Amino acid sequence: MDYISIKEASEKWGISDSRIRLLCREGRIEGAMKIGRNWAIPLDAVKPIDGRESINKEYLGLKYDFSIIDSLKKRIDKYRPFPKQLADSLHEKLVVEWTYNSNAIEGNTLTMSETKVVLEGITVGGKTMIEHLETINHRDAILFIEDLVSNKEPISEWNIKNIHSLILKEIDNKNAEKYRTENVVISGAKHIPPKHYGITDLMQELIEEYNNNWKDYHPVVRATLLHGEFVKIHPFIDGNGRTSRLLLNFELMRNGYTPIIIKNENRAKYYEVLDIAHTTMNYEPFIKLVTELVIESEKLWLSVLD
Repeated sequence: MDYISIKEASEKWGISDSRIRLLCREGRIEGAMKIGRNWAIPLDAVKPIDGRESINKEYLGLKYDFSIIDSLKKRIDKYRPFPKQLADSLHEKLVVEWTYNSNAIEGNTLTMSETKVVLEGITVGGKTMIEHLETINHRDAILFIEDLVSNKEPISEWNIKNIHSLILKEIDNKNAEKYRTENVVISGAKHIPPKHYGITDLMQELIEEYNNNWKDYHPVVRATLLHGEFVKIHPFIDGNGRTSRLLLNFELMRNGYTPIIIKNENRAKYYEVLDIAHTTMNYEPFIKLVTELVIESEKLWLSVLD
């Protein structure tokens, strides 16, 4: 692959050197690599949109009372760092339940107990290889976003594609981490995802909104918007739901909140609030659902910490 310098990219795109350096640091220029103090930018890299001027969406229902979850978070924070044995057992429980529910929402037929044994390396008779791979891949994707949080990495198109690549590893390598090249419809939803040829611009807009427009929102609002607007774009041919729920928890975790599990048994309500957000821009029902799940998660942690 051929690369160009920041100065060459500046002349090519008509934007300042400092702006390009910022975009590189934020992961906005796909494939850009830092070499020493300089950046190498792929010759065929797409010029990022400037969302500071062009994005002006009006979301509804973003004002919400987060006093309960914030007070519970303060109680949890008093126990940090958690005892290792307790942290490990809670983490194991989280990985199993999160993986089971997120996959079940998408049609995986493994039970909770079967999910646990697959994660322990045991094959379950009567289940497909794809269902086994979905389980292992989802666990690996959780570990990946935990590494992002630990290393204080920003969310970027590059990292979103890495998450998606893990989700589809050995299931659909052809489409892993690649934006879809065909139009899609979602069964049971009123919202119709955008045409495939607009996905690159829309994903750039999403990262711009996340970095600039949403930075003063409460973390629960940012997490909900990140999930909702990502899955509204539906950038990949498959794996969008699992990726969106990973992104939601990434945003919660990087701000010190406990991750949540959207349960398979509640998927009808989950789909309903998503569709409301997508068709009306009203995120209040979705924020209410996420808030309730954060409270449930925090109370679980406090039940073993107190």
